[in-house]
Amino acid sequence: MWSFQNLLFTIYIALRCVTSAGEVIHVTGYMGSIVQVSCSYDEGYESYEKYLCKNDCGDSDVLITTSESWKRKYRINDDKTARIFTTTISDLHSTDAGKYWCGVTRNGKDIYTEVELKLVPDRCCDTVTIVHSYEGYSESISCPYDSQYQNNFKYICRGNRPSTCLQQALITSNKRENGRFRLDDEKMLRKFTVAISNLTQNDSGSYLCGVQRNSDLDVFSAIELKVKEWCCIKSTKVTGTAGHPLTLQCPYPSQNHNNRKFLCKGDHRHSCRDMAMSESRLALRDDIYSSSFSVTFTKIQVDDAGTYWCGSDSQWRVGNHVKIQLSVVSPQHTSTVPSTMEIPGKTTTHNKTTTQNRPNKDAGQYVVYAVPAVLLLLICALVVTVYQCKHQKVKDGKAVMNRNAENEEGLEEVTTGAENNIYGNEEVVRYKQQSACNNYDDAGEDEPDYENFTTSEEVYCNENFHRR
Repeated sequence: MWSFQNLLFTIYIALRCVTSAGEVIHVTGYMGSIVQVSCSYDEGYESYEKYLCKNDCGDSDVLITTSESWKRKYRINDDKTARIFTTTISDLHSTDAGKYWCGVTRNGKDIYTEVELKLVPDRCCDTVTIVHSYEGYSESISCPYDSQYQNNFKYICRGNRPSTCLQQALITSNKRENGRFRLDDEKMLRKFTVAISNLTQNDSGSYLCGVQRNSDLDVFSAIELKVKEWCCIKSTKVTGTAGHPLTLQCPYPSQNHNNRKFLCKGDHRHSCRDMAMSESRLALRDDIYSSSFSVTFTKIQVDDAGTYWCGSDSQWRVGNHVKIQLSVVSPQHTSTVPSTMEIPGKTTTHNKTTTQNRPNKDAGQYVVYAVPAVLLLLICALVVTVYQCKHQKVKDGKAVMNRNAENEEGLEEVTTGAENNIYGNEEVVRYKQQSACNNYDDAGEDEPDYENFTTSEEVYCNENFHRR
């Protein structure tokens, strides 16, 4: 009798572990996240108790039942209208992976459905597509998918955690526009694109494109968006003088030859004023051969100073624009010269700053000596040269006087001899006279002053000249 009861109990346990169908539900969850196990049942069992168990489904293996909807990290919900009960398992660990059973309690044998739970790390993906863009731009992110998912639900989220992506979706295929985001599903190309307008640097980061699957984990592709600062790509500083013309040079890409060129003024490019359209003082000239255009101010003013943007692209794409910081200075300039201020009983020398075209109100009290150093050096050199010349001339004069004295002594001797013997010494006198005259010619010096000659010397020289 006892053996027969044991046999019946064994048969009961075996029958209880037999599934009602040969199908196996495969479920995959993310480590540290949650997973839902959904099991359907036939009509007529709506009021029956449902449960989730593990291993052999003994009494100790039952994890949760519909009569106790929440137990530790398990929750269960029975949708009697859809005839599906769903068990949620949270805080998944590696020990949670394995075989489970969805059961429906009834008299005789329960109805079981096998569930295989697989766990994977909560991260994505091995391949990441990098997209570069700039502040203020509109950028489209492309998300490809397989052809069997053409009609599936699509979405995009920030971050790289697939487990929470759907709950944090920025936009979905059910709602194609949401603020700065727009989603378009191009089924023929097997991809959906998400356009983000008016980008900021805060939009930089990781994104996941998701395609929902009903019986398994969603399919994802990873995007890394890098938004750079726009304004610092090309910039220059220019200084102009008030009242004078000024030309600004603006290079542009060769592909923008036919685009409209413009110059606008403002601290930010989104709010700048188009100067070429409103200022008659500006002349814009395009040089397609050098891929640049110039903007000329016929007469620049002090209030023209500020920030300018010149470009050839209405979409403000980087590389097509130049930021110019313009400064305007006054044509007047200052200089520092030494000055002397006369005070009764005291004279003080100091530096005084004067401005061109500006009258000196205290001209009666100040005497300004503006003598450049170079001019002082020139004057000193000239004085030294004049002094040297005069000193040399005095020396030359003394030498001439000495020669005249020697000639006079010679002439006196000739004259005395002539008186004693006029006819006998006539040739000697002529020779002496000729020698006296030639002495001045052979000296190689400048011609001596005639005031150094005596009357007798002039007579003898002239007499000799006439006799020749």
